[in-house]
Amino acid sequence: MYKDKKTGILLPDSARPQASGYSEAGASRTRRALRGFTPHSTAPSEDIDRNNYTLRQRGRMLYMSSPVATSAINTNRTKVVGVGLALKSSIDHELLGLDARQAKAWQKHTEREFALWANDKAACDATGMNDFTSLQQLALISWLMSGDVFALFQRREGTAMRPYSLRVHLIEADRVRTPSGMGAGPVPLAEGKNPENGNRIFDGVEVDGAGMVAAYYVHNTYPWQMTTEQEKHQRIEAYGEHTGLPNILHIMSSERCGQYRGITYLAQVIEPLLQLNRYERSALTAAMIQCFFTAWVTTEAGADGLPFNEVGAGDIAGVPIENPRGVSSSPNELEMGEGTINILQPGEKVTFGNPTMPVTGFDGFVKTFCELIGAGLGIPYDVLIKEYNSSYSSARAALLDAWEDFRMRRAWFVSDFCQPVYEMWLSEAVALGRVKAPGFFSDPLIRAAWCNARWIGPVQGSLDPLKEAKAAVLLIQKALKTHSQVTREMGGGDWDENVEVIADENRRLEAAGGTSRQEIDLHEKEEDEENA
Repeated sequence: MYKDKKTGILLPDSARPQASGYSEAGASRTRRALRGFTPHSTAPSEDIDRNNYTLRQRGRMLYMSSPVATSAINTNRTKVVGVGLALKSSIDHELLGLDARQAKAWQKHTEREFALWANDKAACDATGMNDFTSLQQLALISWLMSGDVFALFQRREGTAMRPYSLRVHLIEADRVRTPSGMGAGPVPLAEGKNPENGNRIFDGVEVDGAGMVAAYYVHNTYPWQMTTEQEKHQRIEAYGEHTGLPNILHIMSSERCGQYRGITYLAQVIEPLLQLNRYERSALTAAMIQCFFTAWVTTEAGADGLPFNEVGAGDIAGVPIENPRGVSSSPNELEMGEGTINILQPGEKVTFGNPTMPVTGFDGFVKTFCELIGAGLGIPYDVLIKEYNSSYSSARAALLDAWEDFRMRRAWFVSDFCQPVYEMWLSEAVALGRVKAPGFFSDPLIRAAWCNARWIGPVQGSLDPLKEAKAAVLLIQKALKTHSQVTREMGGGDWDENVEVIADENRRLEAAGGTSRQEIDLHEKEEDEENA
């Protein structure tokens, strides 16, 4: 029995409301459509870490084998990083007590010093294989393909030609995992505990009692790697004990609170990507088969007289060929091929057929799947497939929508990789005296002012440059955007530098007897009057 709140009457339990709110909607267990839909989601360590090895391998294989998956990741690489995110120092000169001229001189000098380190493969990469631009590209692809990537800071003794000791060593996701002696769970081990301090370990990431990342476990081998090298691991503390600077960077994006490892960018679309790839291969195979005659061989010799593993013409025009173009020369194999004649044995005869596969809806089917996959990845169909056959408005809308994702991903990447690397390098440059930055090591606010920087990368493409240039001029005239904003968005450059360069070019042009700026302005004014 229960008491009704409105009337105060005691009613039997059968009269109690049985369902309310989401019980009759998305959480219903009685509706036919939802009856079998009973997912069970637990902690990120179980939902993500224990499945991450499988997701990583599948995402990596799709990148290697599926054109759509390859396009998704490579398009991000091209738009987010492109030929490299370039350092543009932008210190807070007011806080530092510098005027604009002094600040600009410091910034130019620092950028030259950084280029000395970043453009030298042997100076910035611990393996000596990549300059800083290539490290950016490799880190981004590894992040998207595998879910995360690690950048370990190492030191090498400086030389006269390479004064900086800092080296960056990129480490793939597979090499960071819970050591076998500390873990429990499926292989490769996901969760464990550090026996020395009791900290929990989530797939190679050690976390203290407050949930703060304390260390990473880096192995010298990959899981299941066939090597004679004995498996070892090294515990890398996340931050230096005395400096507080990072010893290792973890490049990833989170989708759940309490998540310590990233998942592949392709995770949510693995199944449709795989099925689409299989469908495309099947359609291609069917099209190839239809290019040949298909025949069934019937014989009176019984089953023992039939050839097996029929892959086509082992004999051409009755002349045996020893392994032509790598095909089998076995007498028990036949191959199909254009204009091929197979010599049959006595008692055998051939019946021709015409197997067909309906592929009339191939284009529409593939396009629909690509649209769904693109939506899941944040890349519109036009950008994913590189097909701009729609109207100008539609194509521009697709590009604008894609660039929202690219800008967001670039901001993450700069925060996780580019800026921390720059700050580590600048710390050494100041310590060596090659860059003067008073107060850098004594006040964190002063240090942040010296480290402030922008990273300039590829800009959004233009479908109609004239229209967009006129729109940019109008935005500036109405004070909706500044010259600096438009310059960064349209060319990735610096407006102040552009003004200085243009002024210098105009002076040199006038000195050489060329057209002056005044004449150009007068000509443009006359053209505007004629058009009006």
